[in-house]
Amino acid sequence: MNQPQRTTRPLPLLMIPLRRCGSHALRLRLNASPQFHSPYPLHIVDFMPLVPLYGDLRNDNAYRQLVKDVVGLQQASMVPWPEVHFDAEDVFQSLQGEPRSVHRIVWELLLRSAEKHGAHVAMDKALDSVHYANELMALFPHMRFLNVVRDPRAQVASMNRAIIHDFDTTLNALAWVKAHTTGRALALRYPDRVLTIRYEDFLSDQETTLRRICHFIGIEFLPQMLDIEASQEAQDLSRMSALWESNRFAPLPANKDKFKTQLQPQEIETIESLALELMHHYGYEIMTKAQAPEPTPAVLAQCHQNSEKLRSEAWEQLLRNAPRDYAARRVRADYLASVRERLQNISATETRAAALS
Repeated sequence: MNQPQRTTRPLPLLMIPLRRCGSHALRLRLNASPQFHSPYPLHIVDFMPLVPLYGDLRNDNAYRQLVKDVVGLQQASMVPWPEVHFDAEDVFQSLQGEPRSVHRIVWELLLRSAEKHGAHVAMDKALDSVHYANELMALFPHMRFLNVVRDPRAQVASMNRAIIHDFDTTLNALAWVKAHTTGRALALRYPDRVLTIRYEDFLSDQETTLRRICHFIGIEFLPQMLDIEASQEAQDLSRMSALWESNRFAPLPANKDKFKTQLQPQEIETIESLALELMHHYGYEIMTKAQAPEPTPAVLAQCHQNSEKLRSEAWEQLLRNAPRDYAARRVRADYLASVRERLQNISATETRAAALS
């Protein structure tokens, strides 16, 4: 593959398509290169339901407020970005004449941060943004994508324990299928812009996988990428959340089979049944007959109900056992809630005023 042409700004790279795939392990190792920059992601997918509330973004006041609120989201991140501060008005002015999009704002912040650090590549680890790939490619014609595939049984087992996902195997298996169907279609349509790697291959041979990634984005592989215990970022991150504790150590290949003790046999069959075609495509062998029935709307409704109950319990447990983690996550959640409330109040006021006029 030809090396990407260097632009006047850092090369934008989006990791896709679903969290809990080992993404931090890859991000932290690549961050050992001064040519590469990837701060903790904003996960703009959580902000997307709010965007319609801003109205017509051609209106300067609406877009200026959106810029201000995205900058606020960055400031509310549970992991601060190093050595950067953004002035919302300056960002707004710099984007005049460009397509107006929440994604353009997010990437402006990321590109500015990468430029401040002298990096050639800026990566967003907001994997869920795969569902906005077409808009992103229109905004950045030279954007690249790092498609990270993980055994769905292992990934769903990890998702089931993460407060950022559902607490249900069926729901998380469906999310896995949806995300990887999108990622696979993107890779098939744009083979020169998407690099697909399997997390299990990274576990068995970190250097080969990292070299492939470095070649794909045009940076030099450095041996220090393999010394994760020397990474201060990895050490700091591992202390912030139970979800990230393992990031300060070299990954253990044996852990790829932990799902066998974390999932019940019927859960494994559910995952294999839903993800069968993709598992075959990516070379994962099934353990069951993969003949579990398709979940009905009634079953899915019950899954959602059970998941929400477990989610509430997980927040309570997080508060008791990891108050620092809880507080950091609540700052972001509360910020999003406050933005939603403000926008809804403005909308309600405008509706009443229109009715009276």
